[in-house]
Amino acid sequence: MTTPQFLKVASAQYPIGQPASLSEWEAKIAAWVAEGAATGAELLVFPEYGAIEQAACLGPEVYGDLKTTLERVAALTEARVAFHAGLAKTHGVHILVGSGPAKSADGRFVNAAQLVTPAGSIGVQEKLIMTPFEHDWGVTAGGPLRVFETALGKLAVLICYDSEFPLLARAAVEAGAEAILVPSCTERISGYHRVRTGSEARALENTIVTVQSPTVGDAPWSPAVDFNVGAAGIYVPPEHGVSDTGVLAEGTLNAPQWVFASADLAALRRLRTGGEMRNFGDWSAQPGAAPLKQTVEIIPLS
Repeated sequence: MTTPQFLKVASAQYPIGQPASLSEWEAKIAAWVAEGAATGAELLVFPEYGAIEQAACLGPEVYGDLKTTLERVAALTEARVAFHAGLAKTHGVHILVGSGPAKSADGRFVNAAQLVTPAGSIGVQEKLIMTPFEHDWGVTAGGPLRVFETALGKLAVLICYDSEFPLLARAAVEAGAEAILVPSCTERISGYHRVRTGSEARALENTIVTVQSPTVGDAPWSPAVDFNVGAAGIYVPPEHGVSDTGVLAEGTLNAPQWVFASADLAALRRLRTGGEMRNFGDWSAQPGAAPLKQTVEIIPLS
């Protein structure tokens, strides 16, 4: 694959609603993808647990019970991803599907996000580190960490809490990732800022672009995604000639919208050896720095 110079990406501040049917949900997603593609983006990023919205379509006996929600939304995974793959082909974009519960081979629930390409390839990244809430829900850690080789460049996905752990991002970057996608779902402003801080820090440490996509709005019908606070953001290192603040684009807190930026990947590559600072190259100068033991799978996606 060629080495791209820019990554044109749109990040969703996606409102969790209460669609009355799966067809209503599909119409909403189709409209969001069309609007996202109209920004000129080649990659659209949806948030963590965006898939839980489908539970609303299945009636109160499903959406009112967390275990039943997990079971029924997990059962929709294949159809949900296929629907996004069709939209990706129609609009000629890559899409990170809103993550949701999926069943592992041994019957456990994991939190999985799927990256689909216009050609129909599908890559899956499962969340690696569980929050206390997910432990309570019975959602378990998945893996392994993956880097996806795409026509847009090498991409990794760190789902929400995973972005707060620097060694995960570092392992992905050492495996070639130049962009890390961070779908998130946080119920408080403090949670949003934790994930945002992690996203900004990972961009600074590794001289990459990070893309945060949150759920927004209240959904009192759901015991899983009842409160949602956040703003989308696209981050790079604060370096002269790239961005003085490190923020390429950010949304208005809690407002449903797409946030778009064109990240100059070629400039970021140059910064690694010729920037004001050399955070990427100086990683090993930290006291105690050691070779990483995290296994990373490289997944080619056409």
